[in-house]
Amino acid sequence: MPIVYLIQHAEKQRASGEPALTALGMAQAAQTARWLAGRGVRSLFSSPQRRAWQTAEVIASELWLTVVPDPRLRERSNWAGTTPFEAFLADWQRSVEDRDYVPGGGDSSRQAGERMRAFVAGLPADHGPVAAVTHGGLTVDLLRTMLGDDQVPDELLSDGVPPCAITTLDGLNVTAIASVAHMQPP
Repeated sequence: MPIVYLIQHAEKQRASGEPALTALGMAQAAQTARWLAGRGVRSLFSSPQRRAWQTAEVIASELWLTVVPDPRLRERSNWAGTTPFEAFLADWQRSVEDRDYVPGGGDSSRQAGERMRAFVAGLPADHGPVAAVTHGGLTVDLLRTMLGDDQVPDELLSDGVPPCAITTLDGLNVTAIASVAHMQPP
């Protein structure tokens, strides 16, 4: 299996449904693309959800790659705006605490982690380095599945994954978790 860079989408607008990136989010995606340019990335996959897709498009333009949509990279639950945001957050928190709980309109944390693990495990070894733009909840679900809860940093469970943070895998081995070092000024 290749090196895989799992990229949290950039900062999104605060809105229900399919929010777009903010201006800062577009700049974050561009900075991430510049960092990835030196990593020999040969393939770029993305969640079909708008915030991830927009992040991937910025990266694709820098790396001269085509974005390949993969539904396995979508978030496990998405606030559609049909319920109060506080109710969505409570449902999300329940799914964090009980990995088998299936929130309305989504997957359980365990199901999502296995879906993401299947994506990574299915990449051919000769594929070269791969970038995949996804979502923080899904990345945490994968880490919980692969490493166990006690190895996942508490702040990721409580605060989520920062915009454009990169989790690096060497096959199914985690080598970096939610790194934002590339986002720091030089």
